[in-house]
Amino acid sequence: MTRKLIMLRHGQTEYNASGRMQGQMDTKLSDVGIRQAKAVARYMKGVNIGYVVSSDLSRAAETARIVASSRGLPVHLDPRLRETNLGDWQGQSREDVDRDYPGARAQWRHNALWAPPGGESRIEVARRARDVINELMLAHPGWDDGAVLLVAHGGTIGSLTSDLLELSIEQHHMFTGLKNTNWARLTARPRYSEEPNANGEGDPPMVPQPRFTPDTLGDAQWYLDGWNMSVAPGLEAG
Repeated sequence: MTRKLIMLRHGQTEYNASGRMQGQMDTKLSDVGIRQAKAVARYMKGVNIGYVVSSDLSRAAETARIVASSRGLPVHLDPRLRETNLGDWQGQSREDVDRDYPGARAQWRHNALWAPPGGESRIEVARRARDVINELMLAHPGWDDGAVLLVAHGGTIGSLTSDLLELSIEQHHMFTGLKNTNWARLTARPRYSEEPNANGEGDPPMVPQPRFTPDTLGDAQWYLDGWNMSVAPGLEAG
């Protein structure tokens, strides 16, 4: 038995459009962002979703509500899914940051342990967001019957994806940035276990576990099905 996770980035904000860094600032969707969310909602009607969880920041929560309302599902808000706290960089343009902190943005992109002044690192973001997934694995038995849709932010989704796939710290920068209302799709399966052969000799075969059990829910193996996925061309214009 597998469990599907879809992680959707929020729609566009005016800050996105102007190249300003939001972090945990509570910005709202622009008119374009609302249209993007509605396009995703139409697309997601054909996807088997059973649960929706979202960052509590307005741009993510509103995107989640637009998508969830088309399916009659409630939205569960969780502050642990907020975007990276960018500290002193929040509200500034990329050009301002590059002027005041030369080379710092490159360091931040390539070193998951490095944090902006007054902010948090990508590893810290991954840890708090991963707790949400771990809790849902144990507490949401309906996950076997329908995908979980997680609506959050580009930095959060990238960090969480790297953590779920058990990438090394040096590999956390490998994913390109998610575009607005694009998503990642992952699958969780029970982790393979080793069982010796009948006489105890030779290499132990790898035996797949067909279903999650209470003993295996806390140690799932995650697989990446797709990254930066989007609605079909033209849907966003409706």
